Amino acid sequence: MLMIFAGRSVSQSKEGASKPNIIFILADDLGYGDISTYNEESKIKTKNIDQLASHGVKFTDAHTSSAVCTPTRYGILTGRYNWRSTLKKHVLFGYSKALIPESRKTIAGFLKENGYKTAGIGKWHLGWDWNNIEAGNSLVDFSQKVKNGPTTRGFDYWYGFNGSLDMAPYVWIENDQPTMVPNKLTENTGQAMWRKGLTSDDFVHEQVLPDITKKTIDFIGENANKEQPFFLYLPLPAPHTPILPTPEFQGKSGLENPYGDFVLMVDDVVGQIMEALEMQGIAENTMLIFTSDNGCSNQADFDQLVTKGHDPSYVFRGHKADIFEGGHRVPFIVRWPAEVQPGSSDQLLCTTDFFATVADALDLRASVTDQMAEDSYSFLPALNLPSEAPVRSSIVHHSINGSFAYRTGDYKTIMCPGSGGWSYPRPNAPEIADLPKIQLYNLATDIGEMDNLFPSQSGIVEKHKQELTKIIKDGRSTAGTPQKNDGPEVWSQLWWLME
Repeated sequence: MLMIFAGRSVSQSKEGASKPNIIFILADDLGYGDISTYNEESKIKTKNIDQLASHGVKFTDAHTSSAVCTPTRYGILTGRYNWRSTLKKHVLFGYSKALIPESRKTIAGFLKENGYKTAGIGKWHLGWDWNNIEAGNSLVDFSQKVKNGPTTRGFDYWYGFNGSLDMAPYVWIENDQPTMVPNKLTENTGQAMWRKGLTSDDFVHEQVLPDITKKTIDFIGENANKEQPFFLYLPLPAPHTPILPTPEFQGKSGLENPYGDFVLMVDDVVGQIMEALEMQGIAENTMLIFTSDNGCSNQADFDQLVTKGHDPSYVFRGHKADIFEGGHRVPFIVRWPAEVQPGSSDQLLCTTDFFATVADALDLRASVTDQMAEDSYSFLPALNLPSEAPVRSSIVHHSINGSFAYRTGDYKTIMCPGSGGWSYPRPNAPEIADLPKIQLYNLATDIGEMDNLFPSQSGIVEKHKQELTKIIKDGRSTAGTPQKNDGPEVWSQLWWLME
């Protein structure tokens, strides 16, 4: 693990220090190569995110637990690999029921029990139960409260919507109550696409990101400098479709593509949050994390962006939905000025690791039971902070169709013949039949995943199979009592276990 740090030395003890505020910003479908501090060739200049990185720790080998959004969000909030849930592939939609059971402890619930005020603002995409949903989508009573939403999963306050910004119904939920009953149908096409669906008068797609930003700034102002610290989970709906930069950002990227402009709008949101923390005098003792839920989507129009010299996936193969690096390697930045020196780290990191890291930072590791955060490793040592927690040495990757990959060190074994997602070669494409069922890549020498070393390095593959099988069957990848995975084991996705 390489760690490069500069500046003042950090505190070697958390004793006597006040608990930090914690803000987790999650962009939606933002590529590793879209951030200029990560991509020297980036044509999108993300000055605010770059500034965040220059004052924090920039991780270069960070990954989402899945290559698509619902599963990644599950992993962030639970500290558990998404495929252990009942959702074994794909994502939820706007009318989907709650994915996280009430018995499952989230990081919000954990922090709430330990003295934090907890809030979430933005895109949930983990399901909740609309009133009368059993009778069908057209019969939902939007005047009634939803059940099994964020306020029942550890959040004191919630303001947002259920699916992605392109998934109906388009209705704001504040705490458990719809703010208005939807009374019209709307839809749009192209890169500004959203699916046809019920829409309330106060839900304007073009203004959703500004609305979320304002709610966030207001929350920070109302809760700054209080005796009770806060945890704010901020899952943005951008730059996911519908790609809708507001007029002041249109054309600003110079890429002749609204996607670049929308990325700059996300960058501006990060800037506004950093400014609010400074204005309230709480930036010093706020742990601010920024990342993305997966790689960039092909809806960004990669072909057009390439003509402008910009690649959202940087040097990595694939994009959102794929088992390749472009599907799940993401920017990940942590700033905590009171404790953490600026620097960079190539420590292997998964977004499931947020739970254990927060518990470690607050000296609450003993409060994490065997039934919590089963796949979460503290990355506190990579922040150059004292920790007795073990560090992550392996990771399980997962694609939209439920395909698995497993990595230790530089070697990554992919348990499917193609992308497992949306890039070439796609699952069930004719050419898949002629490809090896397994792929093995040395990322140190082949970051583009082009030279399949299987079967010449079959020993590594067999070792990976054994380790991955144990992780799956044990119900956890961390030390502790084995746990049960949720729902049926889907053997068609785990074919190598049957060999």
